[in-house]
Amino acid sequence: MNDLHAAFAAPAREALPRLTPAERRLVEAELREMASRGPGAGRILDGLREVAALVPERLYADSAEVLLRMHEIAGSGNLQSNLSSLALVRACFAHGLVDDGGPGADGAGEGPAELVVGRGHIAPAFYAEHYVRGTLPFAPLATLHQGGLTGVVHRDLGFRTTMRYSLGVGVAQAVSLAWELARGGSDRKVVCLAGDGELHEGAAFEALRFAHDAGLTNLLLVVDANGKGIEPLAKPLNTGYLAAYLGTLAEVDGCDDGAVETALGELLARPGPAALVCRTRKGDHSFKPAGAAPPAPGRPVSFASTAGRMLGAHRERTGRELAVFTPDMAARFGLGGHVPYTNTGLAETLTVGMTLSLPDHVTKVVATDAMYYMDSLSMLTEATTSVRNLLVLAGRSWGAWGGAHNATNLLGLLLHTRVYEPVTAAEFQACLDRLARDPATAHVVSMIDAAFEPPARDCSADIDGGVWLTPPGDGPDAADATVVTFGYAGVLVEAANRDVGLPHLHCAALTPRLDPATLDVLTRSRRILSVEYNGAGSGFGERLRARHLLPVEVHAVRRDIATRVHRNQLPLHGMSPGPLRERLARLLENREGSGHAPAYA
Repeated sequence: MNDLHAAFAAPAREALPRLTPAERRLVEAELREMASRGPGAGRILDGLREVAALVPERLYADSAEVLLRMHEIAGSGNLQSNLSSLALVRACFAHGLVDDGGPGADGAGEGPAELVVGRGHIAPAFYAEHYVRGTLPFAPLATLHQGGLTGVVHRDLGFRTTMRYSLGVGVAQAVSLAWELARGGSDRKVVCLAGDGELHEGAAFEALRFAHDAGLTNLLLVVDANGKGIEPLAKPLNTGYLAAYLGTLAEVDGCDDGAVETALGELLARPGPAALVCRTRKGDHSFKPAGAAPPAPGRPVSFASTAGRMLGAHRERTGRELAVFTPDMAARFGLGGHVPYTNTGLAETLTVGMTLSLPDHVTKVVATDAMYYMDSLSMLTEATTSVRNLLVLAGRSWGAWGGAHNATNLLGLLLHTRVYEPVTAAEFQACLDRLARDPATAHVVSMIDAAFEPPARDCSADIDGGVWLTPPGDGPDAADATVVTFGYAGVLVEAANRDVGLPHLHCAALTPRLDPATLDVLTRSRRILSVEYNGAGSGFGERLRARHLLPVEVHAVRRDIATRVHRNQLPLHGMSPGPLRERLARLLENREGSGHAPAYA
């Protein structure tokens, strides 16, 4: 069952002010068709095709122009990555590799070969090409990253696989499919679109080695070689190992549509495995609208981007030697110009592995995405049991997708690990100081990739405890209802609580060690609300509830991997000021049977 109007109407209408008059008129016409058709059976993509046929007007004939408009409307995205691969995408359409609406959930069995898009962030290039070919309406394009259209490949939108978190996994998916086809006696080819940065992943090396050793003859690897991940690659793609593993290797100008289409067709027709390396060009990684004004002086910046400055301050203050490794994430953490670092180039497992043999006294910093470290859990297990002075910076913005949620559910299960989410420079420094006092415990620090004003008070004096941002009053009933927050949620609640005035305890540690006086206040509270922006499952509030037998109600992220920008994540999870203020006010309401707090509010 798909309901296009429910999926796309709200984000499309929110985008209307950013559209041209012609785009606005077209989107409104398409939304009317979506509303009139009602929910339908089958895939979302099939329903969108029907709307495109009913409203056939095309405003743009060039998919590159469509891509630009999608990113201008969204105000963010990976435009240059999509443009870099656009000729490859067009060639896939030309050769019938893209799902054309045939039977099956993903068009499997249609066309000359199976297509696996490992370069998952180039999904918008496929949407743009669908649009100019008349098989996708404009309305969903206006919702990119806004809660309608995902920016990464997804089964619901015509791709064989869904990108969950990791670059490099596409090569493994393609080898898996090729192996299964060959095992079943089929010689049907599998085409995998990958990037040269993506091939740095250990999983990609392992998959290609397996394909060679298993004697797979039906794998065609197509590589967008643009010499960049987020940062420029240290060296150009080494094609020697591709030729050694896959036998045939062809290179072509990846910016020439005709050349790419011809080369892809020849390799599809040729028996045996092969690699097609398309030499392309890529500009700056993150999209910036033309004429965008620079940030105003004094305006808050992403907290994660201040990590470099804070690490530099720590080194200057303590004289400690730092060894900083990052899988192409230096910009996210603002490392440049503040601390020396080594870019391992999207090789997450190696990033952790580089810490294993360094001297004990060196502080090892792994600055990675809070999703990417899932690739390296085996190495993290090794590191947390053998490496001293290990600091993992888990950088992510919000929600159940990354951040402290994954740090809890994954890293929190490893030995000798503590998880924190600081929201002030002093709390960050306190985490580093704690690591110096307890070097045998790996310290995982969730770095919020959002801009905010820090709270007036923090936990820096006791990073494992808590601090009352709004203190309880005097008397036995002063804390009849309290709110306890973890990390970034403390910033959100502090703003929402100004007109409510609940006693508000802020913690930076995911498993806080609360002093007797604080526990006494909480024990006397009739209702306690735990607010946590980075996930509820096995998280902060549940631990408070289980460890101290407190009547904790949890207000937290409920939907996993919701691909929305930060300003839309807040209302989605009831964390924007208005809904959060209402939730706090309801905590004061009397209700029958008080004393039995629900696990989830």
